[in-house]
Amino acid sequence: MRLLSSPTLLAAPLLLLGLLSGCQSNSTTETATTTDPAEMAAAPTDTAIVSPPDGITAADIGQRIKVLSSDAFQGRKPFTIGEEKATMYLAEEFRKLGLKPGNKGSFFQEVPLVEITGQPTQPLTIKGKGQDLKLDFKTDFMAFTEREVPAVELKSSELVFAGYGVVAPEYQWNDYAGLNVKGKTVVVLVNDPGYASSDSTLFKGRAMTYYGRWMYKYEEAARQGAAGLLIIHDTKPAAYPWSVVQTSYSGAKLRPQTADKGASKAAVEGWLTLDAAKKIFQAAGQNYDQLYAAAGKRGFKAVPLGLTASTRIENTLRRRTSKNVVALLPGDARADEHIIYSAHWDHLGIGPVVNGDSIYNGALDNASGCAGLLAIARAFTRLPQRPARSVVFLAVTGEEQGLLGSAYYAAHPVFPLRTTVADLNMDDLGADGPMRDVTVVGYGQSDLDDYARAAAREQNRYIQPDQQAEKGYYYRSDHFSFAKVGVPSLYASGAADSRAKGKDYIRRQHEEFEAQHYHQPSDEYNPAWDLRGMEQDARLLFEIGRKLANESTFPNWKASSEFRAVRDQSRGRQPGR
Repeated sequence: MRLLSSPTLLAAPLLLLGLLSGCQSNSTTETATTTDPAEMAAAPTDTAIVSPPDGITAADIGQRIKVLSSDAFQGRKPFTIGEEKATMYLAEEFRKLGLKPGNKGSFFQEVPLVEITGQPTQPLTIKGKGQDLKLDFKTDFMAFTEREVPAVELKSSELVFAGYGVVAPEYQWNDYAGLNVKGKTVVVLVNDPGYASSDSTLFKGRAMTYYGRWMYKYEEAARQGAAGLLIIHDTKPAAYPWSVVQTSYSGAKLRPQTADKGASKAAVEGWLTLDAAKKIFQAAGQNYDQLYAAAGKRGFKAVPLGLTASTRIENTLRRRTSKNVVALLPGDARADEHIIYSAHWDHLGIGPVVNGDSIYNGALDNASGCAGLLAIARAFTRLPQRPARSVVFLAVTGEEQGLLGSAYYAAHPVFPLRTTVADLNMDDLGADGPMRDVTVVGYGQSDLDDYARAAAREQNRYIQPDQQAEKGYYYRSDHFSFAKVGVPSLYASGAADSRAKGKDYIRRQHEEFEAQHYHQPSDEYNPAWDLRGMEQDARLLFEIGRKLANESTFPNWKASSEFRAVRDQSRGRQPGR
């Protein structure tokens, strides 16, 4: 789950984030009060679930995960044989279900990308104040570039610590105030100021905002004219261990093809381990803990470190097109209006060997979402009557590289955005059996919360906001690409409360997956999984989509949402009809 958007789309979130300073908070404090205690108490603790004859079954979902995450698909990385196998499999399965090609007679939407394989050819060398440090690639730092050139270089670039690297007028925050960083390399903290503060009014408290995401920080550094941007990795505020940074930024990386070939980006983007960052601050005569505390307070001023950084990255470039898979179930009375179901088909392909395995199969992340997509498509085709609105099944490329496929679709929609009713997204569904909860990531943003609540009640489940909003999951999957262009989007699943084993068990399972299996070769199909929770979630999203597909109204964002303005504009400022 990553966040990177094409330049076409970048202006939208930045503009929208500035429109409203009182957006719906998803802080831990607030989320604890928005779960209905009565509904939570009423949710059953037995493991039986109702399985109506709609074609959605745990067995079918499991079989599709097994196929898509098999070694034969080689980790489903774009530009590889894994892409060809995955996209052809999905298109063929949609065809077998009787769905129509969704893009002018084709099941595919081409997505032009550039593959940049960058390799630092020297350590990251830090000099100044009589001390020299040589930091090793992968062990101490990760570095890459989005510039489509043979090589980029930092050559004695001055280092500056700029807090969180955030410019947020609506929060009265500017870490670059009075600072000229042209040609310099900026060092910043991960997440945003609200995370480390006990002040729930600072940004969104513990809940991460878009400013806390790594991609925003790279974007802002580029706007400020920096030559380089290095983010200090800390596992808790980042929400993933250093091993994820290592695997995600090793080898070839995909980026959107742009007119300026990445020239507007900082030359070098990257990460520092916490230990490496502390060594740099010590060499600068600074105390990391003191600067960390100071950076979270209003009025913080950037600190020149009196050191320079040097490194060089050499690139191999390859320009090709990847594919989104688009299938269509034409509607009846309102066929020109569309519900979109989305999931990403891609994963990381073949990478570094871990415990003797180099294929990053991506079973839960996200063969599970594609399996859910196919299960829901099957259920729609079994309905006795076509829904009034058309239903689109969209399997997108490049999510792991930064939401590339969904961002491309949002910029080049096959179906008009103004008549796209909603996006219902699936990513990394759970394999821990029947669940009591339906957790909505981004709860409080749109009217789709009400649809999710109604569908949850039908399954005797309770709805709740994301209980780990500080990890920024709202900005890490493909629904966000649709949100940025105004389409109401729902990202919801059973994520927190097992019927049989409770919340603590699920918490431990999540912690284990994040530490040991997320973006690792060990994310493989396991026949011991209990996939009835996936069946629940697929059926819940099917019921939400079926209701939307037979209505005439358009759900909207809440008045407090930063995405409301662009939706109203695209719909001619009509509240719906």
